[in-house]
Order: sequence, then C-alpha cells, then structure tokens
Amino acid sequence: MNRIGVILGSTRPNRKGPQVARWVVDTASQRGDAEYELIDLCDHPLPHLDEPVPPMFGPSAHPHTRAWAERIAAFDGFIIVTPEYNGGVPGVLKNAIDHLFAQWVDKAVGFVSYGAGGGTRAVVQLRTVCGTLGMADVSYSVAISLLSDFENHTIFTPRESHVAALNKTLDQVTAWSTALAPLRTIPVNS
Repeated sequence: MNRIGVILGSTRPNRKGPQVARWVVDTASQRGDAEYELIDLCDHPLPHLDEPVPPMFGPSAHPHTRAWAERIAAFDGFIIVTPEYNGGVPGVLKNAIDHLFAQWVDKAVGFVSYGAGGGTRAVVQLRTVCGTLGMADVSYSVAISLLSDFENHTIFTPRESHVAALNKTLDQVTAWSTALAPLRTIPVNS
C-alpha cells in the first residue's frame, strides 16, 4: 500500500495549517487506499540550506539533512499543505524542499493551499519547483479561503466542495504514486 506524506508547510506561530493538515489526514485516512501520515515542518527544523554540495550530487554532509532525507524517502507521494505568504511559498517550506533531491524524484504530489485568495499563487510556485525536481504534480488541488472558510477567522470549517476537491486530489496522488512506483525502483543518487 502506498504511503502518502501530508507535509504541513508552515511553522509560523498561531498558524492555521495544523487544522487544515489534520482535516486532510483525517479525510484521507477514511479512504483505505493508502497510508497517510502528517509531516510537520516544526518537527524537522532545518537551517537555511547549508549543504556544501547541491543535493542532486549528494550525499548530504549534515546529520539534520540526512534525517530529513530518511523521513521523506519513506513516502511514495505527498500532499503539501501550504499557506500563501505575500504571494508565494513560505520560506521554510522552500528550504525543506531544497535540502533534498533524490527523495522527491518520481513521486506524485498534490496541493492543499490556504490564504486570503485561497493560496493559489503559492501552488503555482510549488508546481514549478516540484516539476523541476522530477515530481508529478496532479491537476486537482484544494484552495481554502482564510476569509470565508474559517469560522470567526479561527476555526476551519470545510465545505462539501472542499471534501470533493480533496478526494479528487487524493485519487490522483494515489493513482500516480502507484503508476510511478516502477521508476522509483531505479537507484538514484541519495
């Protein structure tokens, strides 16, 4: 069975992401088509990219990068839960992605974004980054508004349209993770 990591891409105090990420994991886990696990970047503090060699030429010199690589390598695909900060991806998320290369290659990725405008500009940036890393980004995504989808601007209240969009995203991520599995058996530099 595929293992799908749900990456919570914000470490900001008072962030809304844990509610959204927990909803993704809880909804996904009811499906029975894969194992879903939360990966909170707060649990994986990484300095600004400090590797002396680009990750594609690895191996990593630092224990923190090797631990992050081991954590990510265990998954067949990902759902990235991301806010949009000033029209883009949170720096901590980009930094976590940039620390690795081989661990992302030939894996499917879907996106759940949130922000005043649904976080869609962050997803546009992530599609470019993930594509460059050899990931297969699925076409469906979920966009959540901080203005209308949080009761009193604090409690996430997903609508049926969010559930439907998430299930389409999960359908694609699990299917594509399965389809890409033969490519992941080819050894790559780690």
